[in-house]
Amino acid sequence: MSGTLSPFLGNLSFLRLLDLSDLKVLKGQVPPEFGKLSHLTYLFLDSNKLSGSMPVTFPYLVRLKRLFLNDNFLSGSVASPIFGSLFSLSELGLSGNKFSGSVPASIGKLRLVSKLDLHDNSFSGSIPNTLGQLPPQLAKLKRLQSLDLSFNPLGLVTIPRWFQKLDLFGLILANTGIKGQLPNWLSSSFISTLDLSSNELSGRLPSWIGNVTNLAFLNLSSNGFYSSIPGQFKNLSLLMDLDLHSNKLSGNMNLIFSKNVQDPLGHFHSIDLSHNMFSRPIENKVGQEPTLASIVSFVLSHNPLGGNIPKSIGQLSELQVLQLVGNGSSGGIPEEIANAKGLKAILLSKNRLSGTIPDKVLSLKDLDDFDVSGNQLSGSIPPHKANIPVSAFLENPDLCGPPLPPCKPSRYSF
Repeated sequence: MSGTLSPFLGNLSFLRLLDLSDLKVLKGQVPPEFGKLSHLTYLFLDSNKLSGSMPVTFPYLVRLKRLFLNDNFLSGSVASPIFGSLFSLSELGLSGNKFSGSVPASIGKLRLVSKLDLHDNSFSGSIPNTLGQLPPQLAKLKRLQSLDLSFNPLGLVTIPRWFQKLDLFGLILANTGIKGQLPNWLSSSFISTLDLSSNELSGRLPSWIGNVTNLAFLNLSSNGFYSSIPGQFKNLSLLMDLDLHSNKLSGNMNLIFSKNVQDPLGHFHSIDLSHNMFSRPIENKVGQEPTLASIVSFVLSHNPLGGNIPKSIGQLSELQVLQLVGNGSSGGIPEEIANAKGLKAILLSKNRLSGTIPDKVLSLKDLDDFDVSGNQLSGSIPPHKANIPVSAFLENPDLCGPPLPPCKPSRYSF
């Protein structure tokens, strides 16, 4: 099934809502005749295969409140006049296309817009570096609550200081070329979602991060941060999703797990601290931390933690993903982790684990991703229903049984 947008749709002059989103099959260009839909309030064409440029007739859609063109193949520059008369627009989504050129300055006229999503395009610009190569007109968007410009080669260098005038709740600038340290004006912001991942930020995690107490989602992954976690981090009592992977952070990660919490808010949903330099073992009582009572994904791989895998992890009743790869962990695989009955992924490869694989762990009914390769495990692999590849058990010289070669008969068997 496929099709194109008929230009005759432009004759439906009293149409207020047009929702053709998520069809995945619409091809071709957006007809310029759409500019005749003078009563159109909501236009949803996202998640299709539309191509070409944005129609220059869009400025005639003066009653438009929500415009979503995300996830298509639209391209070219966005002419500045297009947004010059869309004064009623409150949400604009252009992400996941191939738009290029400068971010149009006319966006600054969208005084009612609360959500602006331009991520994953090829926007660039030549605004002076003091403004971070973004049009200063953005500072006029007093109602803007969420700004997503991620995965555009904007070459921001720094986060423009005038962003603090926007009263943002969501700021997403992943992979936009930001360098240097976190700007301290963030300490007085009301931001709840902050994603600055895949940039060139560096330096210590500042102590003032604990002042951004509205934070619920924080992603600073794939940067160059170093140092230990500041003690003030415990003040982020509403934080639920934390991603700091692929930095140079060190010290004791357990400080993160013992942050303040405001029940029922502030329980972690996901944590990714992988690919850092944290060096203190996971505390035995980690499964009893109130902040982890609702955690679903717990990823701590590739840190020189050492120590044993705590039995108390089995008390994390909502846990689905456990990744402890390459941590230098020793001792056995605790049978108690099978008490977290919703586990779907258990990745424990490249450690120094010994002993046998507990039957209960491989019997978890939802388990579909399991890897203990590169350890010192021994004995027979327990029977299991999960479709686990042979590679998940390799490099354990004394491990045997399907899908590995059969175990040798005991020398004492008759």
